[in-house]
Amino acid sequence: MKKLILASLLLVTNLTFSNADTQQWMTDFKAAKQKAAAENKDMLVNFTGSDWCGWCIKLVDEVFKYDSFKQGVADKFVLVEIDFPQDKSKLDAATQQQNEILKGEYSIQGFPTILLLDSEGLPYAQTGYQAGGPEKYLVHLDELRAIKEKRNRAIEDANKLEGTESAAALITAIEMIPEGQQNHYSDTIKQIAELDPDDQTGFLAAQAKKSAEKELQNKIMTAMKSGKTDGISALVDQFITDYKIVGEQKQNLLSAKINPLLASQKFDAVAQVINEIIAIDSDTRMGKIATKFLPRLKTIREQAAKPRVNPPHGQPGHIHNE
Repeated sequence: MKKLILASLLLVTNLTFSNADTQQWMTDFKAAKQKAAAENKDMLVNFTGSDWCGWCIKLVDEVFKYDSFKQGVADKFVLVEIDFPQDKSKLDAATQQQNEILKGEYSIQGFPTILLLDSEGLPYAQTGYQAGGPEKYLVHLDELRAIKEKRNRAIEDANKLEGTESAAALITAIEMIPEGQQNHYSDTIKQIAELDPDDQTGFLAAQAKKSAEKELQNKIMTAMKSGKTDGISALVDQFITDYKIVGEQKQNLLSAKINPLLASQKFDAVAQVINEIIAIDSDTRMGKIATKFLPRLKTIREQAAKPRVNPPHGQPGHIHNE
C-alpha cells in the first residue's frame, strides 16, 4: 500500500511539473523547436529587452505573466524568450550568441517583436505589444494563427495545379507572410521560379527589387558607420533609375540622402533633395516631413556658419570659420 501511495504521489508530481513545463518560457531555441515539432505545436517567440524596453515590460505585466494567458496558449504554442538585456549577466555567453544570430536571421528591428512559427520553424506572423490584457491577446493570436491555415490551403491548392497557376497559388501563400520573414521560404520561392521561368506573374522581378533595395540599405548603413558617405546619393539615384521608382517610394528613398549630406554640411544639396521630395507630393507622410524640415534646415545652416570658439584650459583660443 505504501509503495502504491508513493507511486501515485510521484505520478501526480510528474504530471504537475509536466503541465508547468508547457507554460514556461524556453531560452534554448533549438530545444524549443524540437519540442514544438514533437508536440505538433507552433512557437511563440518573444524578442525582448527584459530590463530596459518599456513596451516589453508592459507586455509581460499586462499579458504574459497571467495564468490565463499561459493556459490559453499551452495547447497551441511553445513559448520562447530571446532576450537582449542591458544586464548581460542574466544570460550565459552561449545564449547571448544564439540571440544575436536569431536577431539577424529574423530581421528584428525593434522590441518587443513577437514571431509565430509553425512546428517546422517557419514564421507565418509577426506582432508586438497589444493593449487589452491576456484575453484580448489570445484572440489576437488566434487571428494570426488563421494566417497559417490560409497559407497551408494555398499551398495545397498549388499542389493540385501546374505551371503558372501553381506558381500563382504559391505566391498567394508567400504574400501572407510578413515581408521581413519571406526569406525563410527560399524553397517555395525556388519552386515558384521553376514553375514560372518566364516570370509571367512578375514575382521574381519583385523579389529581385526587394533584394536590391535591402543591399542598398546595407550599403548606406555601412557608409554611415564608416563616415564615407560621398557615394550614397549616387547609389540612391542609380537604384531609382534602375527600378523606375516613383511616387511615395521614391520620396522615401530620396530621404536616405539627407543625413549623409547634412553630415558633410552640403546644405544646398539637402535643400535640393527636400524640394524634390515635396515636388513629388507634399501631402504624403514624407512630403509633410520634408515641408516641416525646410525652416529647420535654414537654422542648421545659420548655426553652422557661426564661428566656433574652442578655448584650451579656459584661455582664449582660435576662431574657426566653418
